[in-house]
Amino acid sequence: MTVLIIGASGFLGAELVRQASAAGRATVATFNSRPGDGGGTTWHQLDLRDSGRLDAVLDAVAPSAVINASSGNADWAVTADGPIRLAVAAASRGIRLVHVSSDAIFSGADTHYDEAALPDPITPYGAAKATAETAVRLFHPASVVARTSLIIGDGGASHERVVHELASGTRDGALFTDDIRCPVHVADLAAALWELALTDTTGVFHLAGPDAVSRFALGVLVARRDGLDPALLPAGRRADSNLPGALDVRLDSHATRQQLSTRIRGVREFLAKG
Repeated sequence: MTVLIIGASGFLGAELVRQASAAGRATVATFNSRPGDGGGTTWHQLDLRDSGRLDAVLDAVAPSAVINASSGNADWAVTADGPIRLAVAAASRGIRLVHVSSDAIFSGADTHYDEAALPDPITPYGAAKATAETAVRLFHPASVVARTSLIIGDGGASHERVVHELASGTRDGALFTDDIRCPVHVADLAAALWELALTDTTGVFHLAGPDAVSRFALGVLVARRDGLDPALLPAGRRADSNLPGALDVRLDSHATRQQLSTRIRGVREFLAKG
C-alpha cells in the first residue's frame, strides 16, 4: 500500500514522513518549493494550482491513499481550489483521501464545536478551509476530513519560535490571553492521521488536544519547558487589537476519541517540564 503525502516538506508533513520511514511504510511525498529530508522517500514537485501536474503525479505514483497536509494559508487558489481538484482527481481514481482541515473554519460564537458542527468562518483563511472541506466531502464522499488546532512540537513549531523571539526581545507583539485553542502535538496528530489513512473510516474527525488554553498560557508552558523566564513574555488581548479571527474555539473531540486508538495528549501533559 503506497501513501502519497501532499505538503510533506511542511511541519506536519515532515512528521508524517518521519513516522512512515520509522514504520517502513511505502510513502511518496510532494513539495512545492523544495523537498524535505525524509530518507528513502521519493519526492515529487507539486503545486495544487496545477491540475495537469496533479494528474501526472497521481498517475505516476498510483497511491492507495493520499494525506493532504498542505497549507496555502489565505491563498484561495491553494487552500480552497487545490483540495477541490485533489478530491475530484482522487475520487475518479478510487484513491482514499484524508484531508487536513482547521479550527479556523469556526467563528468562536459557540465556543465548543463537535464533529457535526457547521463551519461559520470569519477570516479569509477560515473561509478557504471551510470551502475546501465542504467540497472534499461533496466530491469524495468516502474521504476523511480531519480538523485540528494549534500544532506544537519539540521546538520546531511556529508558535514555539514566537515564544522564544518574544522572550529574547527580537520580536514585537504579545501573546493573547483571550485567544483560546486546543493544541495538539505534531507526533500525536501525525499518528492519528496515519491511523485514519490506513483504515476505511470516513467522515469528519477532530484531532485536537483535550486541554483548552490561551496563546499566552501556551507560551508560558513552552517557556517553562525550554528554560525561559515566563515573566519575559508580553501579554495582551486579541479583543483589544485590530487583528481578525475568532477568540475562543474549542474542538470537542469526544466522538473521535471513541473511534481511534491513537491517544492525543493534552498540552499540559506533553509540555510538562521533566
